[in-house]
Amino acid sequence: MPTPQNKFLVVSCHPLENSMCRHITSHILLSLKAAGHTVKHIDLYSSGFSPLLTARERETYYDGPYDGNAVSGEIHDLQTTDSLILVFPTWWFGFPAALKGWFDRVWAPGIAYDHADNFGPIRHRLGQLKNVLAVTTLGSPWYVDMLLLRRPIRRVLKTAIVGTCAPKAKFRMLSLYNSEKLALERIERFLKRIDSALAEMKI
Repeated sequence: MPTPQNKFLVVSCHPLENSMCRHITSHILLSLKAAGHTVKHIDLYSSGFSPLLTARERETYYDGPYDGNAVSGEIHDLQTTDSLILVFPTWWFGFPAALKGWFDRVWAPGIAYDHADNFGPIRHRLGQLKNVLAVTTLGSPWYVDMLLLRRPIRRVLKTAIVGTCAPKAKFRMLSLYNSEKLALERIERFLKRIDSALAEMKI
């Protein structure tokens, strides 16, 4: 039986060509393309994406409609994809600036959500998103992220971003800890975990 075809958007974010994030991104792209899926890849560094929310963009957050002309391509990609994959490093237990800027500028009012009339809970607009997979690398051990800080990035993504803008999407996050000192077998095990997650997204 042929595999159902999905439309994937892969957004990656790392400045170094030889980084683990780049290696993971290449693995994901090869896997998806080999399965015959439609794949769009945005490398925020290679594409020269500016993370800076402009004054005009911020003004039109509330005095709309939102002026997304400078990021119209990225907006189109987000609004027309079935499954979103994010690949990025965790720095200071937060998003890299380029990825944070992508959320600020692309996941905007009228695009990813609508403001409530009384500034209450926002209303989602990304109802077409079926899956969101976040893959991140961390230099720290697992217990610092999970026990001391309670997985801040996962909480923000799952609850504040995906949960409010695409509540129908199945969210999953894979974290590669101690990524600065990796043995080959650990990398291979992590890639297998990614393959399993991708297989679930292809259903």
